Amino acid sequence: MSELSITTTQNVNINFQAASVGDRIVAQLLDMLIKAAYVIVVYYIFFYLIGLNDYMESADNWSQTAVIMLFGLPVIFYSLVQESLMEGQTFGKKIMKIKVIKLDGYQAGFGDYLMRWLFRLIEISIGSGIIGLIAISVSSKNQRLGDMAAGTAVISLKNNININHTILQEIDDDYVPTYPLVIKLSDNDARIIKETFESALKAKDFRLIFKLRQKIESVTGIKSQSDSDSDFMRTVLKDYNYFTRNM
Repeated sequence: MSELSITTTQNVNINFQAASVGDRIVAQLLDMLIKAAYVIVVYYIFFYLIGLNDYMESADNWSQTAVIMLFGLPVIFYSLVQESLMEGQTFGKKIMKIKVIKLDGYQAGFGDYLMRWLFRLIEISIGSGIIGLIAISVSSKNQRLGDMAAGTAVISLKNNININHTILQEIDDDYVPTYPLVIKLSDNDARIIKETFESALKAKDFRLIFKLRQKIESVTGIKSQSDSDSDFMRTVLKDYNYFTRNM
C-alpha cells in the first residue's frame, strides 16, 4: 500500500495511505454483488410475482426498452448516487474502508463524482476494467483515468488513528457550543482544519489562520463571534467535538 502525499489549499502536506488495487477490486466486486442482488429481487417481484412478463411479451420494442431502462437506472447510476450521498463511498467501499477524496484533501463534490462515473463507462465497462486497472497500476497516486480527470484519489481508512486522537479538542461536560453549523464539516475537513491551524500557530502564520477562518465561514455559513481568529478556530474544533462525539 503506497503513501499518498496531498498538499492542501493552505499549503499543508498531509499523508494518506492510497487504497490498494486489491481493496478497490474487492470493493468493486461487492458493489457488483449488491447490484446483482437488486436485479434478482426486482425480477422476482415484478416479473415473476406481479407478472410483468406478460406485458413485456405483448409490448412493442420501445415499451420494452423503457421498462428495462426504468428498472436499470439504479444499477447504471449506482456509484454516482452512492458516492454523492455517502461522501465518496459506495457500500463496497465502505465495507473495505476506502473512500474518494480530492487531491487538496477536502471532500469531493458532485461534479467530481460525475466525472469519475463518466470515465467509468470507458474504464470498467470496456474491457471488464482492464483499462482502469492498468491506469491505477502505472499511476504514482493509484489513480484511474476518472480520478486523474476529476482530481481525486481513493484512500484507505484502515490505518487511520482514532478520530478522537486526531481532530477533537477536550471539552467539559457542561460545555455550551457556539456554532451549530459546524456539523456541515466532515471528519476529514475537521482534521485538516486542526492540522493546518496547529501548523500555522507553530509558524506564527496568522495570515494563514485568517484565511482558514474565512474558508470555514464560506463553507459552513458560520459568522465568527470572536475577536481572535485563533480563538474562533479553537471554538470551531470544540463545537465539532461536542456535536459529533455521540454520533
